[in-house]
Amino acid sequence: MKAVFSKNYQQQSGFIRQCIENFDSKGKVLAEGRNEIRIFENDAEQFNIKSFRIPNTVNKIAYRFFRKSKAQRSFEYASILEEKGIGTPAPVAYFENPSSVFFRESFYVCKHLQAHLTFRELVSDPGFPDHENILKAFTRFTYDLHQKNIQFLDHSPGNTLIIRAGKSYEFFLVDLNRMNFKELNFEERMQNFSRLTPKEEMVKIMANEYAALIGKSEAEVFEKMWFYTEQFQHKFQRKKALKKKLKFWKK
Repeated sequence: MKAVFSKNYQQQSGFIRQCIENFDSKGKVLAEGRNEIRIFENDAEQFNIKSFRIPNTVNKIAYRFFRKSKAQRSFEYASILEEKGIGTPAPVAYFENPSSVFFRESFYVCKHLQAHLTFRELVSDPGFPDHENILKAFTRFTYDLHQKNIQFLDHSPGNTLIIRAGKSYEFFLVDLNRMNFKELNFEERMQNFSRLTPKEEMVKIMANEYAALIGKSEAEVFEKMWFYTEQFQHKFQRKKALKKKLKFWKK
């Protein structure tokens, strides 16, 4: 199995390899589903290991010969984020298990970060303590991403971990395998908010904060931000309804 380690965690390579070899039987399950995440501990250090599911036949070939795997991209993008001063759990390693013809399973390893909340709590609970200030701080964090030429394509409620630091907040990106690194125009910046919340009052707060940072009118920023939010929600609900119909007809 191919293994690539961060220079900062070479001393942990033996332990990490054992975790990968025993992934299905050891560790604490953090998330299950399409991919699985488990937590492993060694000398009071916790490591977060994400096992990516074996891809379909087309991607088995694509990831084997033509494209970087999700595990490799996660590791490399996390390293870029660190270099740019953007919060993300520290990258430790990635593993790939290809055959001569097909790509099979892969793993991404990072330090485990215990967050106080994610953006999802702000969406589900408008009465969450210090709700508006957290939302404004998150908007400033997103603006910083954009200024540093980072387009986080999975900028969605569960993919930003939030930690209280005194009276301020720190933000850490996870689920990193879909990113672009380029200068973003205004439309791309606004579209980057589209997945975060369907709540107009939250979008208004973010638009107000972002407008002050980018030097545009609040009305212009909100109009674009809300346009892309509604566009995404329409597609999301349509896809959800289609899945429900398909599930019904399979019965």
